[in-house]
This record gives sequence, structure tokens and C-alpha cells, in this order.
Amino acid sequence: MAEIKITLVKSTIGAVPKHKKTVQALGLKKTNSSVIQQDNAAIRGMIHQISHLVKVEEI
Repeated sequence: MAEIKITLVKSTIGAVPKHKKTVQALGLKKTNSSVIQQDNAAIRGMIHQISHLVKVEEI
């Protein structure tokens, strides 16, 4: 299965609380931190919800 690298490029200060929890659930903590996740429908849905805060790269 493919993997994707997710990088938090904007701060969650002032973000909707639901978006903050989504960022935390993906494993992102600080701005410019990155995680590698499996590419599946659940992760893609989370990314779509916070697309204005993250950058996604295919690995």
C-alpha cells in the first residue's frame, strides 16, 4: 500500500476545534512537523478536512 507524507505548514491557533483534533489525530504536533501515514480513505478524508493547514507528498 502506498504511503503519504503529511506536513503541517500552518498553525492551528485560531482554527476550528474539530480541525485541531484532526491535526492531533494525524500525529502532527508543531508547525513544519511531518508524519508518514498509509494512503487510505480515512486518512484522505482527514487531509481533505484540513487541506488549508497541511502539505501532502506521495512517497
